[in-house]
Formats: sequence, C-alpha cells, structure tokens
Amino acid sequence: MTTYSIVLGRERHVFQDLKSVLACASPLKSGDVLAGIAASSNERRVAARYLLADMPLKTFLEDLVIPYEVDEVSRLIVDRHDWMAFAPVSHMTVGEFRDWLLSYDATSEKLLAIAPGLTPEMVAAVSKIMRNHDLITVAGKCKVVTAFRSTIGLPGRLSSRLQPNHPTDDPEGVAGSTLDGLLYGIGDAVIGINPATDNLEACTRLMVLFDRLRERFDIPTQSCVLTHVTTSIKAIEAGAPLDLVFQSIAGSEAANKGFGVDLAILREGQQAALSMKRGTVGNNVMYLETGQGSALSADAHHGVDEQTVEARAYAVARELNPLLVNTVVGFIGPEYLFDAKQIIRAGLEDHFCGKLLGVPMGVDVCYTNHAEADQDDMDNLMVLLTVAGVSFLIAVPGADDVMLNYQSLSYHDIVGLRHQFNRPPAPEFEAWLHRMGMLDHTGRLAPASASGAFSRNLLSYRASA
Repeated sequence: MTTYSIVLGRERHVFQDLKSVLACASPLKSGDVLAGIAASSNERRVAARYLLADMPLKTFLEDLVIPYEVDEVSRLIVDRHDWMAFAPVSHMTVGEFRDWLLSYDATSEKLLAIAPGLTPEMVAAVSKIMRNHDLITVAGKCKVVTAFRSTIGLPGRLSSRLQPNHPTDDPEGVAGSTLDGLLYGIGDAVIGINPATDNLEACTRLMVLFDRLRERFDIPTQSCVLTHVTTSIKAIEAGAPLDLVFQSIAGSEAANKGFGVDLAILREGQQAALSMKRGTVGNNVMYLETGQGSALSADAHHGVDEQTVEARAYAVARELNPLLVNTVVGFIGPEYLFDAKQIIRAGLEDHFCGKLLGVPMGVDVCYTNHAEADQDDMDNLMVLLTVAGVSFLIAVPGADDVMLNYQSLSYHDIVGLRHQFNRPPAPEFEAWLHRMGMLDHTGRLAPASASGAFSRNLLSYRASA
C-alpha cells in the first residue's frame, strides 16, 4: 500500500492510499460524507486533485483500490486489460490524459480504440479534475453503437426508453401508457417496465403483452421486463418471448452479491438470451442498470468513493456487451446525492465514464421527492446530456412514476429535445414513424390531425383482445 502526500501552501496533506486520494479529489457528494471518506476541506480536495493530475495512468494498474485477491470485479478489470489499446496513452499522467482528451487529436475513432486499455479507476480519476463542460465535450466525441432491432448510439441521434410502469401491472393500464408513449415517438431504445410483481408468471404475462403489441404494429424496437436475471433465464427456458435480459449491477463483488448476482450468472443470462436469436440488426441482448451509492447502500464499497466504485460497474457492463446501460442518477436518494448540483454532476460523470470505457451509456434523469431538486433541475441535466451525446434517456407518463414513486422525464421532454437539437430516434424506428405517418416531412412529430388514422388504430388496441 502506497502513501501519497503533497505540500499545498504551508500545509502538508497526507493520504493513506490511492482510494483516499480518489475520494478526497471527488466533488462533494453526500454519500462520501456519509461513508466518512470525503475531503474535510476544499483545500484538501484541491491537494488531492494536484496529486491525481501528476499521477501516471500506469499507477492504476499497479495499485488497486480493491485487492485482486478478494474481488472478482478487480480480477475482471486486471485480466481484461488490453495493453495494446493502452499503449498510445500509457506514458501519460492523469493531467496529461485530460489535456489529450480535450485536444483535436482525440478523435472518436481514437477514443473507441483506447477504450479496452482504460480501467474504471483511470477514467474516474481524470473525471475528478475535469469541469462539467470538459465531461460534456469529451463524452460528445465518444461513439458507442449497439443494436438489436434498432441501432442505438449513432451520432446525432437521441434514443429513449418508454417506461410504462403500473402499480398493479394491470394489462390495460400498461398498454395505455405504452400506446401513449408510442404516439409521442418514444421507445426506440426499449419498452422497459419495472414489474410490480416480480415473479415468473407475472413477468411472462408482461413479455407476452409487449411482444403481441410489437408484432401487431411491426415496431422495430425491443422490450424488457426488468426482473432479476435468474427469472429471465427461467422465462427463456419456458419459451417466453424475451428480448433483453435485465440486471442491476455494481462495482464490487460484494455489492453484486447484494443484487443476488455474480459474473458467472450474468454471463449465463447473456448466453441464454443470445440463444433466442430474436435480434434483427444486432445481437446485443443485455440491459444493465447502475447508480452512484448502490455499493455504499449495501455496505460493499471497500472505502472507495461512490463515483469510482460506480465506474467499476461499467467494467462489468463492458464484459457483457450490452445493448443498453443506464445510471439511475438521482433515484437512490439524497443520502448519496443530496441536491441538484450533486445529481447533475453525477449524471455527467457517469455518462462520461461509461462512454470513455466503451459502454452504451444512457441516463435516467431523475430525483426523489425528498431530495433538494425539482423538475427545472432535471431540465438542465437533460439538455446537458443531449449536448453530450447521451445514448438514451428514460421517459414516463407525465414525468411521474406512479409505481416507483420518483420523478423522471416525460414523453413531452424527449420530443422537445429531439426538435430543439435535431436529434431523431434510431434509424429503424424513425423509418417506422414515417411509415405510420407520425412524422412530418421535416422529421418532427406530426400534429394529431396529420397522423389521425394511425393514432386511432393505435388507440383502439386492447391488451386483452
């Protein structure tokens, strides 16, 4: 274990190990304060950032924040590290890496090429010495493209998850929210529901509901019931029409055990979904969800700050070649991200770190009602992420999830972002919207009078029919 120190002004700052430097360099987060690892002053935070800026990137391959012997995520990070991909930046310090990322030389192609050579700790470290605008600028250059029935992550596009959650999983209620979203052109990334009743029978009913709807209107998208990976495997074995396997993941072995998973069961779920061969334009079959604070809430963070351990979750995601990954940035609550400033920063950090590691990163722009945040703050974050080239955003009816009791974005928000920034949905879904008469000649969502015939057809659909 290496001790790190620096003299700043007239004070000598000593950090007992690398994870202490990373934690103290982080922007203020209530979760790090709760864990007792946050910087005790702004001066100490600046000192840690000076240390990070001068630290060689190779340090993170030699000094692990969670020991190799005790954690399978650490073993995954080390064993999968690509030295050839790392070579172009291997001579750099964290500060030099930041400067290079912001340079003209760091093109989309080069960023994609080095991704297998970067570790989560490297990208977390560089993010800690970057301003929000830096995070947006670099993430905007990262191109991560995945596909199943629609192609996600192409430059200049904005995809969306349609989230029709219902407090009782009532088929007509779920179908109504889904049809409403489709009329707004939402759902090209996935139609994904958090089931209120998480058992095989209930989840299978929802899978069948979405598959019938998709086939009825020939919609080029994919559905996902956000149940546990083991339930998805059972559903596949029973012949259910499953598109994507979902699972919440975290950045340590112990935290993943808290979710009831390990790398072996995640790989088993991936292979089960691949065996279905349901994709038409690609075979990315996993949908993974993360969030700053999850490892701390499970007492499984090993003293690592919440942003760095979150970035480690993206190494797990990268291993599974997913179609979609998203951070539920404000969902876990103010104990971990206290207010809008912290939520916005965390959303930009997560998106940057995921994209730089080669992960197809989306964000659930959200908050809980006991956080110091409101919908105006979410407006700010959704605009920043759209500029940063986020792969997809999540939308729920009226921005209010009545099942999970938190606030997200609305269908209207996605439409507004697409029009304002000229960010159409996935090309296959965009073509379908044109065929259905739901987009006008400029690519904007058509008014009801122009798409009335299809709208009436869609709204006449009955889940029980």
